[in-house]
This record gives sequence, structure tokens and C-alpha cells, in this order.
Amino acid sequence: MQRGYLKPYSDTRYHLPDFERASGTVRGRKEMFNKRHSSLRGVIERTFGVWKKKWVILRDMPSYPFQKQVYIVVATMALHNFIRRHSSQSDTDFSMADNDELNILEQPTGHVGGHSLPEEDIESNDFEDQDADSLADMIALRESITDAICGY
Repeated sequence: MQRGYLKPYSDTRYHLPDFERASGTVRGRKEMFNKRHSSLRGVIERTFGVWKKKWVILRDMPSYPFQKQVYIVVATMALHNFIRRHSSQSDTDFSMADNDELNILEQPTGHVGGHSLPEEDIESNDFEDQDADSLADMIALRESITDAICGY
């Protein structure tokens, strides 16, 4: 947990198939947060999948200067949002993802700026370098979101 990264509760069920095997029942506020977090994560992954499928340059960014890479990402994001918001525009990639909620288009995991990150860097739980205030802020934010979801 660090500023800008809101992780699920680690001591509670998380993945949607776990909930489906339990007939969709949610026990407690932590599970409710984790179920919503997991569902939102799936939506985000599908969105990035469509985005990267449509604009291949994003899958393997050439070694442009960093600022040019930023412009490419922002430009493709703007185009993505424009197409998405104008329903009069028919887009097969979006339609395919919308029609199959479980379809998460293939995308390389841990792929950043043309370089793969080691798996241990992606899943690192090392908080020694984290600012204590940032950690406390994110825990408080997660708690307030959990309270709002549960109606407290």
C-alpha cells in the first residue's frame, strides 16, 4: 500500500471466482470491498486490453524520448475516450469487450515502456521504504470507501 495504490484487504477473499463458488455470498465489510475492488479491476483490465489492441504502438513502445511517449499515451487515450463516448461511432473492439464481460484481451503483464518488470517488483509487499503517513492515508481511504460501500 502506497500513496496512489489502493490494495485489497489481504486477509479476505478477493478473486471473483472465489465469490462465485460461494454462491455470490459476501460475508463482512472487507469481503464487500474486495469483491467491488476485484470487479473494478476487471473493468480496468478490459479497458486497457481494448486500448492496447486498438493502438498497437502501446504494446511495445518504441524507444522515443519519455515526453514523446507521454504524448502518444495521452493522444491514444483521448481518441479512445472520444470513440467510447460517441455511441454513433461503431467500434468492433469495444463491442466485443462489452458483449463478453469475462473477456480480458491478451496483454503482457508487467509491461512498462517496452521493458518487462520482474514479477517480484510487481507484487512486492516491502513497505520499509514507504512513508508512514502515506500508508496511514491509504488505509484510512480504504476504510472510508469500505464504510461507504456498506452504508456506514
